[in-house]
Amino acid sequence: MSDPLVASAPAVPEPDDRKPLRAGESVLFIDSKAREYLKRLRAGAMVKLRGSTIPADELIGRPEGRTVRTASGEDFLMLRPTYAQLIPNLPRRAQVIYPKDVGPILLWGDIQPGMRVLEAGTGPGALTLALLRVIGPTGRLFSYELREEFIEMVRANIAEFHGDAPQWTVVQADVREGIAERNLDRVVLDFSEPWTALAAVHAALRPGGVLVVYLPTVMQVKQFADLAPAAGFGAIEISETIMRPWHAKGLSIRPEHRMVAHTGFLIVCRRLADPD
Repeated sequence: MSDPLVASAPAVPEPDDRKPLRAGESVLFIDSKAREYLKRLRAGAMVKLRGSTIPADELIGRPEGRTVRTASGEDFLMLRPTYAQLIPNLPRRAQVIYPKDVGPILLWGDIQPGMRVLEAGTGPGALTLALLRVIGPTGRLFSYELREEFIEMVRANIAEFHGDAPQWTVVQADVREGIAERNLDRVVLDFSEPWTALAAVHAALRPGGVLVVYLPTVMQVKQFADLAPAAGFGAIEISETIMRPWHAKGLSIRPEHRMVAHTGFLIVCRRLADPD
């Protein structure tokens, strides 16, 4: 007899390691020199890789992790891209926030499922993708962006690489002129003069809420840090994220010859309560 005091573990479905690639899906092809090519599998079309082709219909329905060969005899490893692989290959007309910076933004910003989050300055949507993943279907994300062409770009990228996002609202507006939302949990700013939006953010962010600012130069950091306390923000922390990739092949192990080292500075601070 089973012990009534011991709860039985829920049945865990066995992993399906045969999950096939689907038509319309974006796939990463990696050549023998670790060069990456992000391609979309369109039924009836050809996948073009380094001057040669593979019929997409030959790839649709196959599992990822296989090596495929083009008509010219070149081999490519075929994988679904991880977030870190997707972002450098993301279609864009503006600079992205790199994965090495997105991680600290999410962690130091303490962004959690179900939160109400605002970002200002979307670019091609690298951070937008990450925020939607983290807040989940119960959160709300508001993206403020001035330029219409960037809005079109981020909408297209979210549709292709995330899918439906009913919890996401895009606003074509200048965040410095005011924020309609109130009682936000977190705000992330990614534009050149974030100190000009401090009053608007203070009005929209709840007391104790976290403001995260991403800036490329130390002089911008100094300007923001000097003005933030008078605008009602405290517990200011400033950091720079450095990542050093390594190359390991055969008898050779060394740092990569080419790497993205400095990308920007991260400022994290808290919205203070109004005086009694």
